This record gives sequence, C-alpha cells and structure tokens, in this order.
Amino acid sequence: MFQQTSFTNQLTFFQKIKALDFILILCVLVLGVVGTFSMYSSEGGQFLYYTKNHVIRFTVFFSFMLFFSFIRIKFWHSLGYFFYFVVILLLIYASLYGITVSGSKRWINLYFVNLQPSELMKIAIIICFAKYYHRMQISNVNKLKNLLIPIIILIIPILLVLSQPDLGTSILIALSGIVVIWLSGVNIKYFIYFSLVLIISAPFAISFLKPYQKLRILTFFDPDRDPLGAGYQIVQSKIAVGSGGLTGKGFLKGTQNYLEFLPEKHTDFIFTLFSEEFGFLGSLLLLLIYSIMIYRIISIGYISRNFFGKLYCYGFGSSIFVYVVVNMSMVLGLLPIVGSPLPIMSYGGSSMLATMIGISIVMSSKIYHQQLIA
Repeated sequence: MFQQTSFTNQLTFFQKIKALDFILILCVLVLGVVGTFSMYSSEGGQFLYYTKNHVIRFTVFFSFMLFFSFIRIKFWHSLGYFFYFVVILLLIYASLYGITVSGSKRWINLYFVNLQPSELMKIAIIICFAKYYHRMQISNVNKLKNLLIPIIILIIPILLVLSQPDLGTSILIALSGIVVIWLSGVNIKYFIYFSLVLIISAPFAISFLKPYQKLRILTFFDPDRDPLGAGYQIVQSKIAVGSGGLTGKGFLKGTQNYLEFLPEKHTDFIFTLFSEEFGFLGSLLLLLIYSIMIYRIISIGYISRNFFGKLYCYGFGSSIFVYVVVNMSMVLGLLPIVGSPLPIMSYGGSSMLATMIGISIVMSSKIYHQQLIA
C-alpha cells in the first residue's frame, strides 16, 4: 500500500498529462463548440452578448478544469464537508440578499459574474456524500443513524432552494443526492418506502407550490389548454423539433428560431434550436457525445482504487445522465418545464462552472486512480 501511494505521489508532470482522459476532454470541447454555434444561431447569426459571454466563460472554465485536474484526489476528499457548508452559506445569503429576477432570489452579484449557488450544490452534495460513505462499512450503511444523517444533509439545501423559489433545481439536487445514496448500498426497500410516502404526500405538497408552478404541471398534461399563454413554450418547442425532420433545416435556417417563436432558446430550450437546425440525425449525434462522456466518467470510477473517487464518478456520471434526460424530455413535452439547463451547451455561467468543477474531480480520479485514501 505504501509503495503504491508513494509511486502515485511521485508522478511527473508529463505522466500526469498522459494520464488525462483525452476522450472525455474531446467530448467537453465538442459540446462547448456546439453550444457556441447554437448560441450564435440564437442571436440571429451575430456575435453578440450571449455568444461572447458563452465563449469567454467556456474558455476560462475549461482552463480551470484542466488546472484543477492535477490536484490530488485526496484534496477533493478533504474538501467534501467544507465545500457543502460553504455552498449552504451562499444559498442562505442568496435567499436573503440575492438579486431578484422574475420574483426569485437565486443569484449573488459578484460584479464580474452573477453566481447561482444552487448550481454548485449539485456538485457539493455528490462530493459530500462520497466523503460520508467513503470509510463506511457496507454492513453499517442501512443503520438508522446512517440513514438519517444523509437525509438531513439533503433536505437542508432542498428547502433553501425551494424558498428562492426554484422547484426545478431543488428536484435535480434531490435526484443527485438520492443517486449517490443508492449507489452507496442502501437497501432498495427504503427507496420503495420513500416513493410511497412521496405519492401519498403529493396532493398536500402541491398546495404549497406557487401559482405558476401549479400552472406548469397542468400545462404539462394539456399544453393546448392555453397555447398562447402557459402552454406556449412547449407547443412551440415541439413544433420546432418536429419541423427539423431527419436531417434538419440547416445551420442558421431554423424558422422557429429566426421568427422568434422559441422562448429561452439560449438556455433551457437550446436543444430545441439544435434539433430544428440539425434534425433527428444531429440530435442522435449529440446524444452519442453525451453518452460517450457519461461512459468515460463511469469508466474512470470503475478503475479508481479509492471508494471516494469511485462513488463520486458514479454519482456525477449518473447526475449528468439525469440532467440531459430531464432537459431533453422537458423540451419534448415528456416532462413539465422545470428550468433545467443542458450541461455545457446551455447559456449559464454557474451551471457551466459547476459542471467543469465536477469534470475536474473526475480527471483527478483518473490521474490518481491508484492513490489510496485513509
């Protein structure tokens, strides 16, 4: 054990570079470039505000990702609880003193960028749980105390994000946490119990939702009830995706886009814009890139010798899968609109920052996959 750890600590800089997962890096680069061209298209074929910001953010955060990749996995393990508590404090600050946009306090003004702490919590909860379960024996995972602690850790940020209010992000944080809890070895019967409680309490929970959130749920079941109001986004989104056909209308030739029928086309509905221009085949290719990316993340977790790196990679890879599925299902009308960005492609600095931090930890797990953590 000592010899293996000593060897890992003595890796040269070139050995670390060689240990990087270049297929994963290529996937990130391709998604960044595709996102940039989609942003360019959303602004009518002009290099304006959203496109400029997207290029700058991607360049900066991608550079940070490569730099953070060389930080030892032990450091990320030691940072687990601290990162979680810092993001909790940021969530509290955002709820009290954050910038109010459309009735929601989700952002903190850092002058050079508006930070959305709830996006960082998607990563923080995975790191926190990976550290929590790292040294726990599988026989102790299902003990009552060890079940209650992660539930409390998960409920606190969910309630804070709901208070902003941001139902969509709170659901994604919950899913990220639940995935890691399940991967840690918690008995499936507890998830069945939780699902039953959730179903029973759903009618009561709906009564606490904001009017616009209730309207989104009703619109999901019947978008045509208000096609020019609450159902406008999803109706126009499905028209755009369907009009793309097999091969799409071509770059910068999407009519739904250029006639301004697509709302939020640079953020949550960027997949709609892409599908209209590149069609079914282009969408399949995009799905393939995301699939390769998720596969590489899971593969890195498989070769990791420490349980922290293994559980983190499995949890992060599963979360990326959830984010992609939720976003694409949302714009296709298969799920209610919950405000879920498409990883790397969608416009949004906080979302991209969180994703890049997450990938850098995966890279660190790859470089130091033989390193043991006490």
